[in-house]
Amino acid sequence: MKAILINAVTFQIGWLCCVLAGANHLPWLGTSIALVIVAWHIGTADRPRDELLLVLSAGLIGATWDSLLVYAGLLQYPSGTLIEGTAPHWIIAMWLLFATTLNVSLRWLKERPLLAAAIGTVAGPAAYFAGYKLGGVQVPDVITAMSALAIGWALFMPALMILSNRLDGTRYRTHGLFTQGCEARV
Repeated sequence: MKAILINAVTFQIGWLCCVLAGANHLPWLGTSIALVIVAWHIGTADRPRDELLLVLSAGLIGATWDSLLVYAGLLQYPSGTLIEGTAPHWIIAMWLLFATTLNVSLRWLKERPLLAAAIGTVAGPAAYFAGYKLGGVQVPDVITAMSALAIGWALFMPALMILSNRLDGTRYRTHGLFTQGCEARV
């Protein structure tokens, strides 16, 4: 239980640091804090290689998704963009950071794909809206952007839960519908 609480709290601290640093044109500060948390998570994992692959996979998904949203003009970031028309590095760091929760504080969602989709539909856009209110992201058309985010996160959450079962480097394991074939690796 202690590990779950620490995981949830460090994610929230990292998220807030990334958003506030991005909003205040100090994007490397947020990215640095997030990467320290991610490195600590991977360093304390039972199977660091699996956790690293999960984190990097989520980062690739996030970099692609957020860059598509930027390219489409649905989101604009005030700082941290290294390549014009793509997501800033601190948003990608947040995706890496989010991946650290999949096998720990969010592991209870692994066998609940419909609930994961429902939570993604609400929580994904809510996180971006909070970032918008804190000044980390500009949203020219809130309704369109939040709708796109809801659809994306409704798909990402169950997919990330399935991926986290395949790449579970923590001592916490679930067994069931989405974990067949993983038992031999425990």
